[in-house]
Amino acid sequence: MKIWFDILTPKQVMFFRQSIKLLRESGHNVLCTSRRYREAVDLAKLKQLDLAIVGSHGGAERYDKLRESARRIYELAEVVRGFEPDVAFTFSSPEGARVAYGLGIRHIGFNDSPHAEAVARLTVPLMSKLFTPWVIPYPEWTVYGIARKNISRYHALDPAAWLKRDETQETKPDGGKTILLRLEESKASYIADKKLGTGKMIDDFVNELSHSARIMVLCRYQDQIAEVETQYGNKVHVLKDVVDGTALVRSAQLFIGAGGTMTAEAALLGKPTISIAPIRYHVEKYLAKTGLLKMATDSKMLVKLGRKMISDGDYRQAQKKKAARILASMEDPTDRMIAEVNAVRL
Repeated sequence: MKIWFDILTPKQVMFFRQSIKLLRESGHNVLCTSRRYREAVDLAKLKQLDLAIVGSHGGAERYDKLRESARRIYELAEVVRGFEPDVAFTFSSPEGARVAYGLGIRHIGFNDSPHAEAVARLTVPLMSKLFTPWVIPYPEWTVYGIARKNISRYHALDPAAWLKRDETQETKPDGGKTILLRLEESKASYIADKKLGTGKMIDDFVNELSHSARIMVLCRYQDQIAEVETQYGNKVHVLKDVVDGTALVRSAQLFIGAGGTMTAEAALLGKPTISIAPIRYHVEKYLAKTGLLKMATDSKMLVKLGRKMISDGDYRQAQKKKAARILASMEDPTDRMIAEVNAVRL
C-alpha cells in the first residue's frame, strides 16, 4: 500500500515517526512530505526521518500564510499526484487536507488543539476520519463540520506515541539546578491574531531565578532566538540548535512551558511542570486536574511555584511516580494508526 504523511512540526516528527518505521518494515511504500521550517526539518534529520520538502512556513502575517499555503498546495498536488497514495495521514495540515480532498484520497487526520480555529476550519471538515485524545469533547470538533461518527478518540495524550517507546535515560544533575523554558508558538494564528504573549511573566521569572539556577530557553524561531539573547544576555542559555526534546526535558529539574506538546511531554515524564500558556487547553486542564502540572497566571505565582518545585526533592519523586502510573494507563496512538492502515486494506 502507498501511504502519504504530511509532517509539519517537530511534534509531528515525533508523533508519526514510529508508525512510519513500522509501516515501512511491513513492506508499505511511505512518502513523507514537509515544508521549510527550521525545527521540523532539523529534528527529522536528527531522528533520521527522510522528508521531501515542499513549500515553506508562512510566518505570522495573514497574507504571508495565505500566499505560502496556496503555493504549497499547488506544489504538493504535483508531488502527491505522482506518488498516488491510497491513504493520507496528517496532523491537521491545511495543505495536506486540501490536496487529499482534491485528489480523492482517504484522509486520516489527528488533532488535539480545537482552540487553533483557523487550522481546524481548514482541515477537520475535509477529513475522512479524525483521531483525537479522549479528554477533548466531541462538540469541540463537530462545530467545525465533521460528523461525530467520523471522530475516534484514543485514551492517550499525544506524547504517549513516543514516550511509551522511549529508551532515553535520565541524566543525573551535575550539582546545579537546570530550568528549561519553552516559548510560545508566537506565529500561530491563534496567538498572533490575538496579540497574546508571556513576556512580562518570563522577564520577572528570569530576573528572580537566574542567580540560583541555570535557565535554558528553547525557542521556536530564529527571530525568537535573537530577541531572547538581546533581552536577557548571559542570564539565560539560549539553545540555538534543534535538539532531542525528550532528552532535554529529562535533563532538567523544572520545566516551564508557554503552551503546546512539550508541556504535556514534561508532565508525563514526571518533571515538575508549570504552564504559562496564554490560552487554556483541554490537554493542560486534564494534566492540572491530575496534579501533573501547575498553571501560573501571573509573575508572582510563577516565581513562587518555580522556587518551591526546584527545591523540593520529595515533590519531584512524587511527580515521577504519579506520571509513570498515568502514562502506563494510556494506550499508544501508534497502534491506532497501524490499525487504521489495516482497516483501509480490508
